[in-house]
Amino acid sequence: MNDLAIAIAIPRAASLWSRLILHFWALETELAENKSLPQGTPYQPNPVECLQKAYENTIKATSEPNEWQGTTTATGAQLHYTRTDSDPNAPATPLLYVTNLGDSQVLVVRPSQQERIFKTTEQWHWFDCPRQLGTNSPDTPRENAVMDKFEIEENDIVLAMSDGVIDNLWEHEIIQTVVDSVHEWERGAGGASTGGREGGAGGGMKFVAEELMKAAKVIAQDPFAESPFMEHAVEEGLAMEGGKLDDISVVAALCRRTSG
Repeated sequence: MNDLAIAIAIPRAASLWSRLILHFWALETELAENKSLPQGTPYQPNPVECLQKAYENTIKATSEPNEWQGTTTATGAQLHYTRTDSDPNAPATPLLYVTNLGDSQVLVVRPSQQERIFKTTEQWHWFDCPRQLGTNSPDTPRENAVMDKFEIEENDIVLAMSDGVIDNLWEHEIIQTVVDSVHEWERGAGGASTGGREGGAGGGMKFVAEELMKAAKVIAQDPFAESPFMEHAVEEGLAMEGGKLDDISVVAALCRRTSG
């Protein structure tokens, strides 16, 4: 089972910060995975430390010759594995490392049971002001990012979503959209596949992500819709109805065992 990382960074002011954070985070993850270790020492992912290095590299890249201001949230998931000590020949168990800083979200769905296995919790300084990395923000990955590690199963679907999705769709709507999209993909919807379509394989995750974005956009553009953001605003004593126009981004990944 090979390592796989997915991540999303949502800009609060300038998109350069989000692009650089993702670039350096992916780079540091790859460098850490390929780093030579003493014999008998297994590789253990440390996504928070990789994000910290990405943050420091982004500061350096945006400071000279002129400062480029901006902030971004960041959330990501790295797939690794674990083996049982009692049976070293047993198949590896998928192990997911999830890191979050801000109000984006990683959500793990088990389509076979139509249920949520895990989700991150949004981090706010106060309502609608998330923790973020960048100009004039006190937050850093090492001090504020939250990392969770847990086992998942083959055919689980891992979603990394911006607040433009979770502010407009309730959790049960996200799960239902994922399950329905997988079934539609299996029946031939969503275009050509690169292989078998079972469970969303062969390119189905692109279709799942697109369907989630469409569903969120419908609510975001409806001034009379009921939405999670509206409910949170009312709880804060603010007069608000309808969806929330915001960045709508989704990355979807399917956990499958490789042949290698």
